[in-house]
Amino acid sequence: MTVRVVTPVRVTAAGVGVLGAALLGGCATGDTGTADSGGGSPSHADGSYTAEGSYATPESVETVTVTVTLEGDIVTAVEVVGEPTNAESQRYQSEFIGGIAAEVVGKDIDEVSVSRVAGSSLTSGGFRQALDQIKADSAA
Repeated sequence: MTVRVVTPVRVTAAGVGVLGAALLGGCATGDTGTADSGGGSPSHADGSYTAEGSYATPESVETVTVTVTLEGDIVTAVEVVGEPTNAESQRYQSEFIGGIAAEVVGKDIDEVSVSRVAGSSLTSGGFRQALDQIKADSAA
């Protein structure tokens, strides 16, 4: 079974204005709240990147394929496709896939940290493995 969830981010003029005000406010205090210390240049190239991650369950080794779209180091879309080998893995992967966008979309890729999403903790390991590869592949 293949489960696909794609969550695009739509940026409106109002959203850009709010984000701009927040960033300018951070500049006034010298703290933008991000890990970026390179003068504002993105550390990852814009684009869509795909990688596979795996994780062990008590019954099997499962894999997930993760696609992340980046714009200026910000995750603008995420897609996770699983190929579960049993019913329990199918349930947990589906729950993870249903909740991952809320955890990562809109965040700086270097600040994304997931351990348990929608009750699924093992799937997070495969996701983190794939995300580490995506970070390496997209390094500017």
